[in-house]
Amino acid sequence: MGCIMSKCKKCKVNILDKTEICPLCKCVVEQDENSRNIYPDIRFQVQKLHLAVRIFLFIAIILEVLLVYLNQKYYNGTWWSVITGAGFAYVYFLARFVVLNDNAGYRTKLFTLIFFGILYVILIDYIIGYHGWSVNFVLPGGLLFVDVAIVALMFINRRNWQSYIMLEIAMIFLSAIPLFLMRFDIVTETFISGLAFAVSVFVFLGTFIIGDRRARIELKRRFHVR
Repeated sequence: MGCIMSKCKKCKVNILDKTEICPLCKCVVEQDENSRNIYPDIRFQVQKLHLAVRIFLFIAIILEVLLVYLNQKYYNGTWWSVITGAGFAYVYFLARFVVLNDNAGYRTKLFTLIFFGILYVILIDYIIGYHGWSVNFVLPGGLLFVDVAIVALMFINRRNWQSYIMLEIAMIFLSAIPLFLMRFDIVTETFISGLAFAVSVFVFLGTFIIGDRRARIELKRRFHVR
């Protein structure tokens, strides 16, 4: 419920305090029934977003069924309808997890979005015949982008920069995946994959060395070391 404000017709100002006299001109003020301090109905806006997402899901299912039918009827060697279906699923996931989910933090949302985006690009590469560009360039390029994002977020959130250390450690392991795939000749471009791994390692080392005591305390707290 909103609270009724008073208004001084002489000074032309609204007064939120419970008073019958204007603090400026000392004239008697009148209650303005039309001026209310009303909070926006956020719940109604969220309900509209949920409705929009459900409508999108319904339309996406109809479109995907149609696209699968067309793909099957005019099949020319490529199941392109899988790409469209995965694209619809990715947009739906984006809306549900990133936009409508209030439980996950912005860091979790950002990195989850990038991770599934990389997987989607790899799927596209596989569907169209697999030329290797997804794992050779998009995968390590996405990892490099996450490293840059971590550094940028640390500068933005300088008071709590140590909270990103665990993400940096996770990035070291994730950046090692392209190097591991080289052993099976899945990844053939060594430079950008090696660069992604080196950047992840140096970001962590820089945080640990420059952060000094606060970085050590954070690692001990995270790994329950006394």
